[in-house]
Amino acid sequence: MIVLGYNGFTRGAELFGRLFGATGVGRNLLVGHDAAAALMIDGEVVAAVEEERLSRVKKTSDFPAHAIEWCLDSVGVGLDQVDVVAFPWRFSPTVAEEMIAQICGSDLPVTAKFDSLRRTGELYTDMLSREAVYSDFVQRTGYELDPDKLSLVPHHLAHLMCGAYLAGGGDAAFLVSDGRAETLSSVMGELRNGVVRLLEDTAVDMSSSLAVTYGRITRYLGFVPNNDEYKVMGLAAYGPPPRHNPLLERVVRLHENGSYTLSVPQDVQAYYALFDSLFDGDSEKREQFDFRVKVAGLAQHMVEAVTAHQLRTLTAASNLDTLLFEGGLALNCVANTKMLERSSFTGMEVSFGASDPGVAIGAAVYAAGLRNRPAAAVTTPYLGPSYDAGHIREALEQYADLVVWQEEPDAASVADRTAELLAGTRVVGWFQGRAEFGPRALGNRSILANPAIPDIKDIINLRVKHREPFRPFAPVVLEAEAPRVFEMGKKTSSPYMTFVFPVRQEYRERIPGACHVDGTARIQTVDERQNPHLAQLLRAFTARTDVPCLLNTSFNVAGEPIVCSPRDALECFLATEIDHLVIDRFVVTKRDR
Repeated sequence: MIVLGYNGFTRGAELFGRLFGATGVGRNLLVGHDAAAALMIDGEVVAAVEEERLSRVKKTSDFPAHAIEWCLDSVGVGLDQVDVVAFPWRFSPTVAEEMIAQICGSDLPVTAKFDSLRRTGELYTDMLSREAVYSDFVQRTGYELDPDKLSLVPHHLAHLMCGAYLAGGGDAAFLVSDGRAETLSSVMGELRNGVVRLLEDTAVDMSSSLAVTYGRITRYLGFVPNNDEYKVMGLAAYGPPPRHNPLLERVVRLHENGSYTLSVPQDVQAYYALFDSLFDGDSEKREQFDFRVKVAGLAQHMVEAVTAHQLRTLTAASNLDTLLFEGGLALNCVANTKMLERSSFTGMEVSFGASDPGVAIGAAVYAAGLRNRPAAAVTTPYLGPSYDAGHIREALEQYADLVVWQEEPDAASVADRTAELLAGTRVVGWFQGRAEFGPRALGNRSILANPAIPDIKDIINLRVKHREPFRPFAPVVLEAEAPRVFEMGKKTSSPYMTFVFPVRQEYRERIPGACHVDGTARIQTVDERQNPHLAQLLRAFTARTDVPCLLNTSFNVAGEPIVCSPRDALECFLATEIDHLVIDRFVVTKRDR
């Protein structure tokens, strides 16, 4: 059985812009953002890529025409061979009735209700309805799909199926929390024997979205919502835990059934005014580092308090040992660690597709039927494009007046040469194998550096990434070595940078570049099965330096998608102060100019 999952709408940006004024930073709040495609054959995901990696438009919500084409071409499958096309949104007539009822039951004046009904109706008819989704697919692919082959999957269910599949398909309690699904923002329950049981009383309406509220605070602090929340999370570590939190006192109401209500106006000027009153802020203070740290700490504390409230209800309702956490809020790795350590769960999984790229995988999994995966199966995020030596040489020749290169004879030689470069203050672009899927660079499209260099974070932030100096970096470490360097708590591995751990005291001075200001690190663990090239490099680097990890950050500059092709890598290499570029077996250096 062949299933194609995808996420994205051709007219999303146009309709949200015209009908709801979603332009500028608001473009990242569209339904369908992080457009992607995934292909599943006989129960196994064989290809997946985000549209942004191919179109080079960051966080695009466009129909993923390039991603679909690549997924099919990568395994030699045509659309006529696909059994099901799965889409991770189900705006059914019942959902449409709920949308109408919410507008009619609101406190809006009558004329405003009619206006809202008109705009929502146009959005539904032209973009969200089954007929519109089908028409979009046919027009963009040029393929007359059998309408019965189109499967619309509820958004939160697609999130859950992605996490469940990548965790192996076993029984687990679950929490899904993101900006919005069709009408809700958070659900939780159990997955037993492949059957989903929702705790319906605990569902949270999208008007009380915790992720959206965090995003509004992100915007209030001058960052891009649904894109820069990790900056707020990182800033929070610069201050002490808040003694009292006006967000919990005046914005959040926790209910006995495990749900909650958040009272934040939708209008930008209105919620800026609310936050100014809560935080004693103004336009000048929002530019000040100490003020940003204070507000970030309050926002982070709010997330941790609300999710802890949800877990108390979930653990009372389920006796399962493992928690699956999916949705955009699951990228808050600081909160994730606290959720696990403060709960009765013995294990917690957050997938590399936890945010909206993953719903393309989840929709395909749902349509194909969730299956328990063999214990020997390797779960891999490396599902995107790869390039052979011929493609790489062709790209290098196009830049021959700007770069020189040497081809190493084998993988061991590549690892030794790269370890030699990294042992000093060199920053290396590392490009190997298939591109990672999801928002994190997991060692195939990465910028690597030596964490023993005290000012390496400043070097990379300012000279390479062109971004704020307070931003931390993630260390990558062999899974077997991780407990020796980091306090792992209940976790034995963290392969997707979705948890944060304290750096053991005896290593903080040895790897200062890997330590955030609070002594923690968002680590990536690596083993030989999942990424043999990166594991080999780590062994070579440690043998040469006695430093047990490397710094790993995404191979891109601020505002750009992670590189995908050799040409992308060369463009980024030449536009930054990256010292060397290692593509497959080619070690590349800039020509003296």
